[in-house]
Amino acid sequence: METTVLSIDTSRSRIVDLTGEASAFAQGRGSGLLHVFAPHATAGLALMETGAGSEEDLLEALERLLPRDGRYAHAHGSPGHGADHLLPAIVSPSLTVPVQDGRLLLGTWQSIVLVDLNRDNPDRSVRLSFVPA
Repeated sequence: METTVLSIDTSRSRIVDLTGEASAFAQGRGSGLLHVFAPHATAGLALMETGAGSEEDLLEALERLLPRDGRYAHAHGSPGHGADHLLPAIVSPSLTVPVQDGRLLLGTWQSIVLVDLNRDNPDRSVRLSFVPA
């Protein structure tokens, strides 16, 4: 198994497209599985269409599901931070993509994205691991 860790700053965008980095990592590695993992209690990963307003739609939907207010028992950090800790139960912190001949087998409109609503910590890491077939 081969692994690399990406360092990501989410201060400018709550949804960050990682498809280019994942594709570059898989290139030349043959066939197998690419496992993507966000080792954070307040971030997740998703496969989604990007660039057509879907990012804003996802953020709006998550804000409706996880409002940033004082309702949470987990109350440290910025207002509503308890919602950040619920995100990985909705947006998984890991995903797996098949790879054939070094190419990610994503659907036409699928991109790999990091979703991070946590305003308290924009410094994120994502681990890419290639498991050969």
